Amino acid sequence: MTAQPLDGEILDNAQDDGYLYRGVRTRRILAFFIDYLLIGLMMIPVAIIVALLGVMTLGLGWLLFGILAPLTALLYVAITLGGRSQATLGMQFMDIRLARLDGGRVDSLLAVVHTVLFWAGNAILTPLILLASLFLDTSARSTTCSWAPLSSAPVKYS
Repeated sequence: MTAQPLDGEILDNAQDDGYLYRGVRTRRILAFFIDYLLIGLMMIPVAIIVALLGVMTLGLGWLLFGILAPLTALLYVAITLGGRSQATLGMQFMDIRLARLDGGRVDSLLAVVHTVLFWAGNAILTPLILLASLFLDTSARSTTCSWAPLSSAPVKYS
């Protein structure tokens, strides 16, 4: 990969440029809420279909309600994140996208695996691990932790 100038700086790799990642945390959180609002809205017609199926099968179809939310979310992710834009609708609205390190495209299978691993990580580590991104500052220019004012001495990154 060749070096490319950006704002007067020479960058060898896009992952090394902190400028490209400014505000991503906030935008990703907002995109998450937008996506799950859309998934919730998409579940309404699917739930009606499952309810009608349950009536037609004398209650047997109602067993599908247990997997309704995960299947709707996985279908949404496979279509949007695995599509041409490489982003869900919430991510598109917040102007972010998923990118592979090798520069290749994210296909539907990789998008679903990415989502399932996210869910599994939250089930194992609890969703509270997501709060760590709000308190830990890992930017290259920062030399102290964002929670350092809570302590008596600044904490240096090594």
